Amino acid sequence: MNRIEQRLRQDKKILSIYFTAGFPSVHDTVPILKALEDNGVDMVEIGLPFSDPLADGPTIQASSTQALQNGMTTAVLFEQLQGIRETISVPLILMGYFNPVLQYGVEAFCKKCADIGIDGVIFPDLPLAEYTNHYKSIFDRYGLLNIFLITPQTSDTRIREIDAASRGFIYMVSSAATTGSTQGFGDMHTHYFRRVAQMKLENPQIVGFGINNAQTFSAAIEHTSGAIIGSAFISLLKDKGVEAIPKFVSSIRKI
Repeated sequence: MNRIEQRLRQDKKILSIYFTAGFPSVHDTVPILKALEDNGVDMVEIGLPFSDPLADGPTIQASSTQALQNGMTTAVLFEQLQGIRETISVPLILMGYFNPVLQYGVEAFCKKCADIGIDGVIFPDLPLAEYTNHYKSIFDRYGLLNIFLITPQTSDTRIREIDAASRGFIYMVSSAATTGSTQGFGDMHTHYFRRVAQMKLENPQIVGFGINNAQTFSAAIEHTSGAIIGSAFISLLKDKGVEAIPKFVSSIRKI
């Protein structure tokens, strides 16, 4: 069974952390992973930096730009992650845009992920039909879970289509805005979380966008299986560095 599926079977709300590979320094990827696992994070999303990250807010865009300037590429990341399963056991997900994968070669990319021990991928710009018709068989061949996103504007019919095509979890975007732009959760968000929970989907849901502290994490997991923190963690790395990770992680679960 895939490590993502194994972790989701545990009776525990998931705390997942996103960071951009190659930021703040090109060599920080493995130290960040180790610090996150050592401090109890349940799952990690590693961002593949891209030159035109349209769905990302200014914080992640800036980290992506810096990572590219630092020399981070898909090939460099794969080199850094070689042998990572000797020291890291948490589920690892690569998140980015699909164009670099096409450039690398979809099958070659999936094979490399399998060789390294990557458990899943998230490509916000890869449409469901395109994935199902052209790439699902390749992903399945290498045991790689492709995680789909839904938003408050996604219809119930579409959500059920995504659920039927999914394994692992559904990435539940808290709003239609870019990353890092939500300031807490209001009635609209609560209604959305409840609406999806009442659909009794086959796959659990994990909330992303707008989770930045213990309060928003607690609100996000009330109706879901977990939450993802991205922009707030990137800001922490920028301002305080890798050494600040233990205090940050412990502060999220203090409620």
